[in-house]
Amino acid sequence: MSLIAEHLDIRSTLTGDLKTLSAELRAEKAEHAVVITVDHASRETLAALGKSLDAAARLITDTMLKTQQATIEQIIMLLVPKVPIRPAVFKEAQMLAHAKKAVLESGDWLSAGDVANLAGFTSKNPSSQPNKWKQEGRIFALRHNGSDYFPIYALDPETGYRPRPAMADVLNVFDGRKDGWGLAYWLASVNSYLGGKRPQDLLDDAPARVVAAAEDEVAGITHG
Repeated sequence: MSLIAEHLDIRSTLTGDLKTLSAELRAEKAEHAVVITVDHASRETLAALGKSLDAAARLITDTMLKTQQATIEQIIMLLVPKVPIRPAVFKEAQMLAHAKKAVLESGDWLSAGDVANLAGFTSKNPSSQPNKWKQEGRIFALRHNGSDYFPIYALDPETGYRPRPAMADVLNVFDGRKDGWGLAYWLASVNSYLGGKRPQDLLDDAPARVVAAAEDEVAGITHG
């Protein structure tokens, strides 16, 4: 099956007076025709013009087909991996997809608008405040489908759903070492330093221990 969208099958080039051509066209089995009319041309000139048009049409068609084929081949090369994907790489991608799915389905994440509503912001652009907290390093967010989502466990209901101070300390420890997803994984995973508990569950009751666990994590990364 050809990948070319359309192939022009040029059957013939006819020249002559309109009366003769009308009869010849009725006898043609082609479905379409390109007609050029001229005044005061000799039979020899018409024949030469017909041959030139026939050659030009075939050249243009061949060029179009080659160009389209080259374009399609380039697109295919971009879409097809240069080498087959190794099973280990595929397995890693599956694990990462499952991890992200688990994080997003945990119920721990709020949009900027949701955070603004909880915190009671009433300005013209209430969601700007959560983004400001993120820029100040007081909270982090996951970027998903073009939107930011903030962890509800990083907000303290006792202070009107403002960021917990310990969150800024944890972010400072991991600065440049973990992105939003990396932070989410670490905070949601059981931690041996914390006796098998999750860091996100201790931000309220034992914030200093969570910060110490973060420092221990960074020390382990630094020293291998």
